Amino acid sequence: MTWLAAASTTVPPETTQQALGYPSLFLLVLIGALVPVVPTGALVSSAAVVAFHQTAPFALALVFVTASLAAFLGDVALYWLGRRGMGSKNGSRWLAAIRARAPEDRLAQAQEKLAGHGVAVLVLSRLVPAGRIPVMLACLMARWPLRRFVRGNLPACLAWTVTYQLIGILGGSLFPEPWEGVAAAVALTVLVGAAPGVWRRLRGPAAR
Repeated sequence: MTWLAAASTTVPPETTQQALGYPSLFLLVLIGALVPVVPTGALVSSAAVVAFHQTAPFALALVFVTASLAAFLGDVALYWLGRRGMGSKNGSRWLAAIRARAPEDRLAQAQEKLAGHGVAVLVLSRLVPAGRIPVMLACLMARWPLRRFVRGNLPACLAWTVTYQLIGILGGSLFPEPWEGVAAAVALTVLVGAAPGVWRRLRGPAAR
């Protein structure tokens, strides 16, 4: 299934959607985990909308497995690359990219919470917009071994997938046409992602 085609009123046959959609979803979420510019939450929500309108009995379950596996593998790969950069004298472009997306204030908060609550912070980091990268960098700076990161990241990815899939199911249940549900799910996902940044900007002048 091509998620762009799902936004039109003409929906391709389910067999075509399944043959193209799940590999596309896996690849895009994987890339989004490695390069945090792809709106992976919106992708999962859109995929859930389309799956909700399908007659296949396991469509939603396949979306869940595909998205959570891709997010998990992408996170683990990025953390492994970050650990290699931490151990290198010259660093790495992956580590530099992680640092660039972790502002000092967010990193300091992540380090403080990670020291006090451990793996629980890693689990919650994927549910907080823009929270994944600062916590991942805090784990790298705390020298967490890969095995410990994997144990915390697995439930984090499962919870993240469930959250955005529920957004998609909500959008799919409110509208009769898949494209309408996709539009609603994307709008809600963007709103959820933008809310913390808007709140910080509003608090800034008051705090000063």
